[in-house]
Amino acid sequence: MNTEFIEALVQIEKEKGISKDILLDALEASLISAYKKNYGSSQNVAVNIDRDTGEVKVFSKKIVTDDVKDELLEISIEEAREINPTAKIGDIVSIEVTPKKFGRIAAQTAKQVVMQRIREAERDLIFEEYAGRETDIVTGIIQRFDKKNVIIDLGKIEAILPATEQISFEEYVPGSRIKVYILEVKKTTKGPLITVSRSHPGLVKRLFELEVPEIYEGIVEIKGIAREAGSRTKIAVYSKDENVDPVGACVGPKGSRVQSVVDELHGEKIDIIKWDKDPAIFISNALSPAKVLNVIIEEHNKTARVTVSENQLSLAIGKEGQNARLAAKLTGWKIDIKSDDEKSKPAEDKRGDEDET
Repeated sequence: MNTEFIEALVQIEKEKGISKDILLDALEASLISAYKKNYGSSQNVAVNIDRDTGEVKVFSKKIVTDDVKDELLEISIEEAREINPTAKIGDIVSIEVTPKKFGRIAAQTAKQVVMQRIREAERDLIFEEYAGRETDIVTGIIQRFDKKNVIIDLGKIEAILPATEQISFEEYVPGSRIKVYILEVKKTTKGPLITVSRSHPGLVKRLFELEVPEIYEGIVEIKGIAREAGSRTKIAVYSKDENVDPVGACVGPKGSRVQSVVDELHGEKIDIIKWDKDPAIFISNALSPAKVLNVIIEEHNKTARVTVSENQLSLAIGKEGQNARLAAKLTGWKIDIKSDDEKSKPAEDKRGDEDET
């Protein structure tokens, strides 16, 4: 190796952000292993690479003793003083033992070490880039299938869309672009492992943030999301500015904003609900599109008794109980619905936890 090699390391340092000294330290450690493999593993050796010239030298390190029992590890006091006149018993003396053909081994090892370190550094950079983007939304290209998992190309790295995070009716066509929600970023020996989702309620939240400037600017706030992925979502919104209608802002001119989100979710129905600090009003809003006549709040058991007109009952409960179920999940209240001329009909027996705040 020579000065050109050192210059190459300097260039790598600039382009890849890998310290030249770290590369040289790693190379010296690897060259010790290479020397022992090729010239004997019993010796205690050190390798030194000149930081300016790139010259490689191998030194055998021996302990100074007055009774040499192992010539590979020990040196007599007389021989030691020929190398270093001030040597004394117990000192360690370095003797150059660089083989004539060691330059070829050094060059091969250098290539391997540098390439490995570059790969490791690039993996670290990618990990650092994506580790801070959990809960974010990214666009990728569907690459291939790995069993039931979908592999998505994000540009610098691939992400995994597990079967559990897919939407059952969606068709994932290789080569097509897709927006996904970053669930988790893990550091592994093979590089960063990125897990993404299409079914997480956070995907809906991020899509609205992209489409609605008032949310991005903090004027309109998403208070909660309840989602049955691929079918229907209810999203509760609130405006910090009384002059801004939060529902209208999310719907957009002629419904353009909410339609963009619906299109991205391939037709998933979205109910945009106005959040209210009064639970009765909030629950009434959450049961939209049904019109509610009355809501009685029972704080002790976190239950809301809701009354609707007979012709609104099936709409309030929804197909297979979905509307009431999502409303309960969104508000955090157990909801019982009855018509104004019938006995109570339980609509949701369990309180649903809010999916996304």
